[in-house]
Amino acid sequence: MSRRILLVEDDAALGRQVVDHLKGAGFAPDWLRDGDRALAVDPAPYAMAILDLMLPGAYGLDVLKRLRTRSDLPVLILSARHDSADKVRALELGADDYMTKPFWPGELVARVQARLRRPELRRGGVIEAGGLTVDLEGRLVAVDGKPVALTRVEFDLLALLARRPGAAVSRASLLGGVLDPDREGTERTLDVHFSRIRKKLGTAGRRVGTVWGVGYRLDTGGGK
Repeated sequence: MSRRILLVEDDAALGRQVVDHLKGAGFAPDWLRDGDRALAVDPAPYAMAILDLMLPGAYGLDVLKRLRTRSDLPVLILSARHDSADKVRALELGADDYMTKPFWPGELVARVQARLRRPELRRGGVIEAGGLTVDLEGRLVAVDGKPVALTRVEFDLLALLARRPGAAVSRASLLGGVLDPDREGTERTLDVHFSRIRKKLGTAGRRVGTVWGVGYRLDTGGGK
């Protein structure tokens, strides 16, 4: 796995502190100080991005949106903004985590390490979370090796979570990505589908977690 981290932070003192702690943990950070340069970055070489919101040039959320159109690179937001609406908006746009300033750099490094320990998609598009296996290309789901029959919509919803294991996926993304907004795209319908998915997955259904105020996520932590 790549150890390169993209850091976008305009505060010189804070940026140097984060760089030093990341290097001390064995990472190779590349530090940018403005949003315009971050918009042009190729995310492919990086394992993760750490992104401030209030930047010279392009706003941090615009950088986040650009990254999301190009890759599934995990993104941790750093911001002095404490409003819950800002956090929800960042998560809706595809952020994986959100830390408010001031913060302890050791906690930042711990969050980066925890995020990168989560499983990535394997070759062939298969992800495992405990006893749950989701084969994205084969459109197959199994729990402890036993096949689970899901409808097309149920599989597509679970697949959206599996493509970003451990990350919160917003209701808007789930509705827009799977359900027809003219016929079936209501939040109530979404909740019903996930209730059925959990029931069909049995004990593995607990891995489909609700992120209150945002959406759902697939928990890939240890155990079953």
